[in-house]
Amino acid sequence: MSTVSTPMVSSAPLINKDRVIDWLGIAPFLIFSLLFLIIPTLYLVAGAFLTPEGDFTLKNIGDLFTPSIISAYWISIRVSVASALGGALIGFFLAWAVVLGGLPSWVRSTLLTFSGVASNFAGVPLAFAFLATLGRTGLVTVLLRDYFGFNLYGTGFNLLSFFGLTITYMYFQIPLMVLILTPALDGMKKEWREASEILGATNRQYWTMVALPILWPSLLGTALLLFANAFGAIATAFALTGSSLNIVPILLYAQIRGDVLHNANLGYAIAFGMIVITGVSNILYLMLRMRAERWQK
Repeated sequence: MSTVSTPMVSSAPLINKDRVIDWLGIAPFLIFSLLFLIIPTLYLVAGAFLTPEGDFTLKNIGDLFTPSIISAYWISIRVSVASALGGALIGFFLAWAVVLGGLPSWVRSTLLTFSGVASNFAGVPLAFAFLATLGRTGLVTVLLRDYFGFNLYGTGFNLLSFFGLTITYMYFQIPLMVLILTPALDGMKKEWREASEILGATNRQYWTMVALPILWPSLLGTALLLFANAFGAIATAFALTGSSLNIVPILLYAQIRGDVLHNANLGYAIAFGMIVITGVSNILYLMLRMRAERWQK
């Protein structure tokens, strides 16, 4: 007597509904990134190597090395480096004070709340705020002149200059540094300090031989992120200085807006150069961040 075997039918569904829901949840972010980041970036990169007629050319890339464009890149790099270093230094001490300095807890919550707001305060409102504060007829300028007899602009200071733009950028660079570095300082384990004290290390030795080597990737990585953040900023600089300060974003704006300098493909090439510089900065930041996370584990 023979038996007929029936094939086993799997009860597992062909489509995992939970996985579909997960992908639907992230779909708006993917669509947004595709439409406003990936496709425009590819369009700019392709346009940098094309003529207005659509033919391949390297002339646009070669024009990046003209003196005016090189000067614009150099000024932008200097402003970005200066504001990043200043923001990183001041932001580090602020974050250290509220995390490890023994200040009341309400100071930390107040500073972090302010940093969350100030790090996104840029553009025309920020430019107007600094003009109303440190402009030639600004509040601080007038108070210093009328009550203390100090002429701020008599010292050579000018808000519509390299130094003035750097100070303005530091307004949002410092709080951004605080927000990014605070978790890194929170990750510093108490056992490390206790072990160093047991071994007879002073506070200075602890910071120079234990804490700073661990925090160094986070510090350097955040400084690179601040550099990229300042390098691509245009609204604040344009509203504050107009075209008096020849930085790359303003030069790019002049090339693509359709005035006498209109050359869309050269503008794409300028944008391509900015993408390369900011991309390298962000890649180095991610590498240093991963290294810092390994240390803190």
